[in-house]
Amino acid sequence: METGIGTSAEVAAAAIQLSLTFDRESERAMRASLGEKGFRTAAVDFGGEFIPSINKIIERAVIAARREGVTDGSHLEEGAVAGAAREALSSIVNKAIGLNVGGKIGIVREGEHVGVAMFFRIGLLNLNEVAIGLGHRAL
Repeated sequence: METGIGTSAEVAAAAIQLSLTFDRESERAMRASLGEKGFRTAAVDFGGEFIPSINKIIERAVIAARREGVTDGSHLEEGAVAGAAREALSSIVNKAIGLNVGGKIGIVREGEHVGVAMFFRIGLLNLNEVAIGLGHRAL
């Protein structure tokens, strides 16, 4: 089993923590704390009707990762983020089809590991279900 900073489990846990921040202040604090530990991070909000939003959610993850320096903009690294984002989305699809979703994407990288976590509020008005989707890729 892996030990030390930057294992796949640690990167995934950090991505989940980042996706659970509810305001910009706590997001900045979490990103700074993770940065001190050597993680590269990005976070971005998303929302809309689930099925039409799938491509936009994946695009938002890829663009945020590039903008914040989590990836270098290469096809390999952006593809890893897109694949992990798609994996995170696929884990909640049965709950979200036909409904609106909103939430936050947390993207964390350390070394060869990239984790993408998505915290979802799913539903109509204030009748929300909640879910977390998680994806991982190794570069």
